[in-house]
Amino acid sequence: MTGATGIRESVWGPGYLAVTIGALSLVFLAAIESLAVTTVMPIVSRELDGALLYAAAFAGTLATSVIGMVAAGAWCDRASPLGPLTAAVSLFVVGLLVAGLAVSMPMLVVGRLLQGLGVGGQVVALYVVVARVYPSPLHGPLFAAFSAAWVVPSLIGPLVAGAVAQYLHWRWVFIGVAVLTAGAFILVVTRLRGRDLATEDPSTARVAPRLWCAAAVAAGVLGLSLAGEAGPWSLVVVAASVVVILTAVRPLIPPRTLRAGRGLPSVVLMRALIAGTLFGSEVYLPYLLIDGYGFTPTWAGLGLTASAVAWAAGSAVQGRYGDRLGNTRITLLGVAQLLLATLIATATAMWHLHPAVMIVGWLFAGGGMGLMYPRLTVLTLAYSTPQNQGFNSSALSILDSVGSATTIAVMGLVFTSLATTDAGFPVVFGIGAVLAILALIPGLRLGHAHEAQADG
Repeated sequence: MTGATGIRESVWGPGYLAVTIGALSLVFLAAIESLAVTTVMPIVSRELDGALLYAAAFAGTLATSVIGMVAAGAWCDRASPLGPLTAAVSLFVVGLLVAGLAVSMPMLVVGRLLQGLGVGGQVVALYVVVARVYPSPLHGPLFAAFSAAWVVPSLIGPLVAGAVAQYLHWRWVFIGVAVLTAGAFILVVTRLRGRDLATEDPSTARVAPRLWCAAAVAAGVLGLSLAGEAGPWSLVVVAASVVVILTAVRPLIPPRTLRAGRGLPSVVLMRALIAGTLFGSEVYLPYLLIDGYGFTPTWAGLGLTASAVAWAAGSAVQGRYGDRLGNTRITLLGVAQLLLATLIATATAMWHLHPAVMIVGWLFAGGGMGLMYPRLTVLTLAYSTPQNQGFNSSALSILDSVGSATTIAVMGLVFTSLATTDAGFPVVFGIGAVLAILALIPGLRLGHAHEAQADG
């Protein structure tokens, strides 16, 4: 992008550098937390005797993040995003401390629920900061930088988390991230203070109904996660939870989203499907490496590293060549890679192939997500106006979390029911493959919103 002075603008330019560093710091730490918890959770579950709550520890965080997203989105549409960002980071840090000090699996799940409230609000607030601080041609490169901010965490996060759990204690994974997040937030506040980030035309839409819907969605996802403990009523709980989720989520997302309407509705729906594919499957990747192949937590963490690096590489390609490739090609290339990765994981689990086959195959999952994920965020902002940036950003993140949480919950139910057989891991990865195929339906209906990106 070239500014009025004729100087090419960049997210690293003097006018944006401070905000870019602050925002990337929070993304960096969120990445550390996500990758670290995925790595150590098998050890945590074993020590706290929490196998039945294993899936809930992940799905619950995603479920409560919906509430945080709705609250932050509504707050941002009325005022500066700095207020919701402060509240979100505070909840995230408290949740990490509760989880790190947990003496039982239910207590740890409570900490994870608090983390969800915080991380959900943080994501939406950061998206709105991008929309109000940076011109639209810089959105693509910045979201590519956000994805690239996962590079270092992906290189050191799983490995360090595994080493900490193996040689010190898993509690320090949570407590350490809490301390670092508090420090990073001080940097963010310093960078954003004094900037006028409030919208010129505040939204007057009612918030309470949307918050009730968000709470209902969270309750539905938690109900789905815990349905396995309902005994003979399990199927009833599953059916009721699905109905609650589908009914309550509708006011929180653009009209026609669940029908894959062309444009923004398909953008939001596709994000949910690919998120469910990747994050649902990835929960069981270190689980299989530790329980099925005898990996230590340190080496199991490395299984996630290659994929995250591939994600950053795919994101860099999208940031530079996204407009040239176009939305249709990005969809086809991204979904094909995601499908290939889940099929390789399914085959590895089914026929007990060498674990290197699955680890290398998971590179394709990261590459595909790197192409698609930031592109969908760019499209969301391109379809938005200043009056609905908060709503649309929260809708994207909400259905992302709902898709991931619902998938993890369903996979958890299936995996638990097949615990006495060898079919558990192949089936959960197979579910991921089916979702990848379904992502083509909205993926071919994304349309164009005159999104602009810098080719620098």
